Amino acid sequence: MASQTEQSPAGNFKAEPSSLSAQAKLMPSGYKKETVFFIGLGCLIIGFLSGIVFSIYKTPAGSGSAQIAGGQPQAQPGKLSPDQARQLLQLELEVQKNPENVAAWTRLGHLYFDSEQAEKAINAYNKSLALAPGNADVLTDLGVMYRQTGDPQQAIASFDRAIQVNAKHETARFNKGIVQLYDLKDQPGALATWQELVNMNPMATAPNGQMVSEIIKEIQDKKLN
Repeated sequence: MASQTEQSPAGNFKAEPSSLSAQAKLMPSGYKKETVFFIGLGCLIIGFLSGIVFSIYKTPAGSGSAQIAGGQPQAQPGKLSPDQARQLLQLELEVQKNPENVAAWTRLGHLYFDSEQAEKAINAYNKSLALAPGNADVLTDLGVMYRQTGDPQQAIASFDRAIQVNAKHETARFNKGIVQLYDLKDQPGALATWQELVNMNPMATAPNGQMVSEIIKEIQDKKLN
């Protein structure tokens, strides 16, 4: 699934989830575990900031991180395996026949997410949320897709909605910081967002394995130099 997913500090480190000019991507939130950030199919491009690697995430419990049946290798972002391609076609038919099938809309959104069809993913996720509001994972993955279409304000709004639903949703908080730092150029806002994450979980870790607390310190130290 897309949502549980941002060389940038930690996000698109799907973002979503970057030197300051590099792109950072977000991670989707279709994953069910929110305590640690996981890199899945939804993990997008990385950016750089004084050697720190960041990307945006997909949430850890969804199709984005699932292995393909039959021992086939996991598909890469933007490319679906033959099995996933068949699933996508089946799901497109399913939502036409049963437009109130929440699970089908969500799964379809994840497959669009994994194949980097952002506009279609946004539509599918919004259909899912219209039927079943309050899914923090889907909201986080929706935010990653909004960022991919160049709409950081909508991305932030989606992450905020996810946090409102689940205040402990770490992926949403991390991805929000990525968008603030790299897209909105709001370093104070990003640091504040990540500090809230660290206050909630001092062991919070970025996709590259670095502690979020260390990322905050490195950015602060760079600012002073």
